[in-house]
Amino acid sequence: IALLFFVGWSNLAEAQVQDIPMEDIEISPYDFGKMWTFENLPVDYFEQTYGFRPTEEWTKKARMSALRFASWCSASFVSPDGLIMTNHHCSRDVVTPLQQNGENFDTQGFVANTRKEERKAADLFVEQLVQVADITSFVKSKTASASNNADRLKLRQEAFQAVQEEYSSKPGWEGLRLQTVTFYSGGKFSLYGYKKYSDIRLVMIPELDLGFYGGDPDNFTYPRYNLDCTFWRAYDENGKPLDTSDNYFKFKEAGAAEGEAVFVIGNPGSTERYRTVAQLEYDRDYRYPVQMNQLTKLKDHFQAMHDKNPNQDLMNTIFGISNSMKAINGTIEGLHNPVLFGRKKKMEQKIKAGNPGLTYWDDLEKSYKELGRLLPALQMLGYNPNRPSPIAPNKTLAMLYKLNEYETALTGGASKDDLKPMQESIKEMAKDLDTPDERAKLIDLLSDYDKFSPVKLMGGANPTTYVNKLFDGSKLFSKKKLKKMMKGKSKKFMKDNDPFLKLARNTVPRNQKALEAFQSTGAARRAMEANVANAVFNVYGSNLPPDATFTLRMADGVVKGYDYNGTVAPYKTTYFGMYDRHYSNNGKFPWSLPDRWLDPPVELMKAPINFVSTNDIIGGNSGSPMINKNLEAVGLIFDGNIESLPGKFIFDDEVNRTVSVHAGGIAAAIKYIY
Repeated sequence: IALLFFVGWSNLAEAQVQDIPMEDIEISPYDFGKMWTFENLPVDYFEQTYGFRPTEEWTKKARMSALRFASWCSASFVSPDGLIMTNHHCSRDVVTPLQQNGENFDTQGFVANTRKEERKAADLFVEQLVQVADITSFVKSKTASASNNADRLKLRQEAFQAVQEEYSSKPGWEGLRLQTVTFYSGGKFSLYGYKKYSDIRLVMIPELDLGFYGGDPDNFTYPRYNLDCTFWRAYDENGKPLDTSDNYFKFKEAGAAEGEAVFVIGNPGSTERYRTVAQLEYDRDYRYPVQMNQLTKLKDHFQAMHDKNPNQDLMNTIFGISNSMKAINGTIEGLHNPVLFGRKKKMEQKIKAGNPGLTYWDDLEKSYKELGRLLPALQMLGYNPNRPSPIAPNKTLAMLYKLNEYETALTGGASKDDLKPMQESIKEMAKDLDTPDERAKLIDLLSDYDKFSPVKLMGGANPTTYVNKLFDGSKLFSKKKLKKMMKGKSKKFMKDNDPFLKLARNTVPRNQKALEAFQSTGAARRAMEANVANAVFNVYGSNLPPDATFTLRMADGVVKGYDYNGTVAPYKTTYFGMYDRHYSNNGKFPWSLPDRWLDPPVELMKAPINFVSTNDIIGGNSGSPMINKNLEAVGLIFDGNIESLPGKFIFDDEVNRTVSVHAGGIAAAIKYIY
């Protein structure tokens, strides 16, 4: 929880999704997506849909040619000698330390003309999924005796440890990094064995103008014109280019034709398609609005810093926050879409009808109604001294928690020796607490809290008036009064109505209660979620793909344009369009171009640059190869369109599109520019 960024969206909690007649709603098992695990590929479905049945040899090569790029992206081998393809945006932060005197990859790009010129990136690695084992039966046999959820989780961890110890010495598994993976909230378990390559060297990266073309305005849109690619090379332990002659995707410059079947091989990060309607209502009305609120403030904070001191690091931070905001906003809009949300409702009705007598959905609804009430206290009133927020009144929060700690110790009978360090700490903290910035941040915090929480802190008072009275009326800022306050006995201290003490009593316990509620119900909620997933299997069987877990998946689709904004998006774009966008925006960033791109040959202008397909992707898929039936790389994933953002909770291939760099566009850039 502490690691999340939290954002807000005003007044959405009051909005309702308009109901439409259930008979007008069509549902499909593919509402749960098409992110297939390699241990459970739907080969019959592939054959029926595309006339193509992957063999074991085909599947193994697809799996072994794909990579996980560090801990945040996907990648693939695209040559017999270790060449790796991934996105520019996956590599952008990694390449900066590789620049030598006078170099700037953002403005100049980089191409290694010989192997000796390739630059090794310290701490960068890729992982290849070498082994896969289904360990479901083993884990379930070890947890069958559990009498409660806590016991089940404990036995599960013991089973994970035992299976890793067993497999670590099995032939073919030695030396691999082993990872246990939980699918369907505990309905299925797998063991993955990864081969790690740590000698990774930069071969080619375009300038920022090309790799970031369109920037935030064009993010999650299509048509796009973005050369979002980078090439690296893996070396073996002897310092030689890695021999990948058996496992790589050959490059097909012609790409894929419109209507052709294509497959994404990558590591989608996280989806939540098995969540119940009650959970999605919680997401819509509480979770995402709070997140959008906080992210908006974070973006404004960093934008103000950038306006005063423009630099690339701040711009990257702002873009990352904007990217998250667009993704969450797209999910919120999807949750307010009567057709998409209606499909979730109808699907749940079908699953419940197929599992008469089960109450998991009602139990989760009760749980999430309470969690929704507590969420603002959890997200807004917490304080972590090791992770202070740039937009929070950190000094005030620290004081509130210290006052609560002192009062708890005092009323608990702590000795004078134990109390003295806390008293001194409070006196020291009070010295520089009252500042205009701290007051302003506290006004924002309390305003936001009272906006989202059903239980108000300020009792309807004007936030500015409330905060000014808080600081102006407290004994904390008078040495004499503070000293007297700290000398008080427990009963007298408890009766003290100092405004800071009152606020501490109103905030810290609320946060602690919320934290305890979320933590104490976590195991039970996960168990209910597993039961819901099993109920889905009772209706549809076990051939549905699990939610994304940043593990290797295959997602099928076809190359296809779509209708949007009253017109038609073509399945591919060309460099002509990139130059038109450049000149239509007067060459301003993020549609600027380096000088060497400003006199292109007509052959480059006619080359394709991006294309769209109906594959199912989400964050983490960045850098995934797009391949055809012949195991040829026809493209490189880098984005989804704005219509794909509800894919967090439901998959819809009508207008959901994956956006890729065209293989021919990459080849043309290398041939005519680099």
